[in-house]
Amino acid sequence: MKKYLAELFGTFVLTLLGCGAAVSLNCGHDAASVVGTAFAFGLAVVAMAYTIGGISGCHINPAITLGVFLSGRMSGKDAGMYIVFQVIGAIIAAAVLAGIVSTVPEASITMGAGAHHTGANACAAGTTNGLIVEIVLTFIFVMVVLGATSRTNGATNNFAGLAIGLSLVLIHLVGINFTGTSVNPARSIGPALFEGGKALSDLWVFIVGPFIGGALAAVVWKCIGSDEK
Repeated sequence: MKKYLAELFGTFVLTLLGCGAAVSLNCGHDAASVVGTAFAFGLAVVAMAYTIGGISGCHINPAITLGVFLSGRMSGKDAGMYIVFQVIGAIIAAAVLAGIVSTVPEASITMGAGAHHTGANACAAGTTNGLIVEIVLTFIFVMVVLGATSRTNGATNNFAGLAIGLSLVLIHLVGINFTGTSVNPARSIGPALFEGGKALSDLWVFIVGPFIGGALAAVVWKCIGSDEK
């Protein structure tokens, strides 16, 4: 249960701080807001990696959990419970953020294809484009996670949290103007439930895309990486 609660807390922090920064910085308004939001998500991952990494491995992302499971590094039961608690953490974070923003009605952001108050995702150039973006970016992200945390990675394993966080910054810099960047179904589900509208109608893209990307990463890693028993 400690592992599951750690995942809930970590996903809560990632969603609240990442999406909160997007709202506060009016992400998408200018280049500086995009860079700031990208770093907010990346730094949140770094912080959580060194906070709960020793407890749960700090997945805080169902796509990562799927990739780790398919790579044979965790059981199906743990994978399922991780995902449940990750989603719960993201929903709680979105509720808190929605409550905060409701006291400041003018606080809204343009991310993807519409105005959002919770940092929700939407497809700016259509669902096909969004699906491709999310699959590719999640694939890269989960590959970094699997490689950085591999037991055969030697001393660099100690810097896995930093590598993963910085890669998430880069991924956000590429994806924000297309989809708002999800690469994380939980991070999308929470805000979409409170945002509604296009964010909710496009939600399937941010569930299916990252899961496909995570699964592909696991397959490729099995081909080029070392098996862990």
